[in-house]
Parts: sequence; C-alpha cells; structure tokens
Amino acid sequence: MVDRDLVLYDSNIIMEYLDERFPHPPLHPMDPVSRARARMMVHRIDQDWYSLVDEIERVPDKKAAKPRKMLRESLISAIPVFAAKQFFLSDEFSLVDCVLGPLLWRLPMLGIELPKQAEPIKSYASRLFEREGFQQSLSEQEREYTSLIDPSTH
Repeated sequence: MVDRDLVLYDSNIIMEYLDERFPHPPLHPMDPVSRARARMMVHRIDQDWYSLVDEIERVPDKKAAKPRKMLRESLISAIPVFAAKQFFLSDEFSLVDCVLGPLLWRLPMLGIELPKQAEPIKSYASRLFEREGFQQSLSEQEREYTSLIDPSTH
C-alpha cells in the first residue's frame, strides 16, 4: 500500500496503519490489555489457519487433503468462539474480523465445506460478508468465488 511517501506491505501492518490513520470508528480495542489480546488472536489466526491456507494453495491437490482437513477441523473446534459474540471474541467489529473475513470467503475455493453444526461460523461469516466495506474490498476475481453462505438466505 502506498500513502503519500509511505510504502507498506504485510496485511497486518497495513491494517494497523489504516486503523491509526483513520481512527473513527476504531478497529482495535481502546484499552491496552484488549488490544494485546486482539493482536495475539491475529497472530494465532495467521500462524494456525493462514499457514494451512498457504499450504493448501502451494501443494498439489492430493497433498492438500491433510491441511484442508486440519483447517476444517480447527474451524469446527472454534464454533463456540464464533457463537459466543456477534463478532470474533467481541461485540464490536475489529481487526480480528478483518483478518478472518478473507479466510472464510475463500473456504469454498479451497475445497473446504463446513458441516451443518458450523452454523455459528456461517452466521458470523454472513455478518462480515454483508458489510459494505467487505464487499468493496473484494477484487473482481474474489467476487466470482462461490460464497460460504447460501445466497438464497440473504
């Protein structure tokens, strides 16, 4: 991302910069403890889930079965977290949601189908996908992905 004389890369750095540059509404919690927790969650999502996404995209389809299964099972194990609040670990939309949205949007493209008991994940994803900012952030190619959410439910 280029902003005046500043050139940034790495999505997390860009998101934090944008949150500081355009602070209303804030995407990070205001208190330091909650902000640190959110940063740790973003780190965990990157390490635990996006590393599997990278592996799925990098290896031949037959070898992608294992990371695909691991990601699916890990998401399923997090169903209680998705169900607990309106957004991920929060009642307010945050940078954690900004990190999760693209991952959930890409699940069908990655060959990951969630079971019926994953309705809390699908409801959460629907709340994210319906946001105007999320829709505006999609590239033309991303708009063509089959959504995790059944369009007939909108």
